[in-house]
Amino acid sequence: MNFAFDVVPRYAEVDQQGVVFFGHYLTWCDEAFAAFQAASGYAYPDMIADGVDVQIVHAELDYADSVRWGDAVLIVVESEKVGTTSLTTRFTIRRSASAGETWTDAVTARLVHVCVDASAFTKVPVPERLATGFAASRG
Repeated sequence: MNFAFDVVPRYAEVDQQGVVFFGHYLTWCDEAFAAFQAASGYAYPDMIADGVDVQIVHAELDYADSVRWGDAVLIVVESEKVGTTSLTTRFTIRRSASAGETWTDAVTARLVHVCVDASAFTKVPVPERLATGFAASRG
């Protein structure tokens, strides 16, 4: 499954340098993760109702280009690995400054989520529905 999530950079997300403040990329990845999860067939509210939540235990970002207010932004989401209790997801944040301009990769991010009991916040196995949906996204 190819999955992409559109983002419209908001004026409030731009810093004094005229580019999106670095921390906002993690917010965008979190929003894209939730949408990817829903598209994989196991939406976040359903998982919570089943007593499972996810927490980020690792985040890494590499910056190649700046996103500015008014740019078109597309986040390509890919499941890299489904472990016993964790999920590794890659996000490629692409930008285009104007219609017809070539898309460029601005930021790549990798997040590792660990599944936890929604009440006790102790590690639990990745739910089968989530593992199956993420695995299917890899083709």
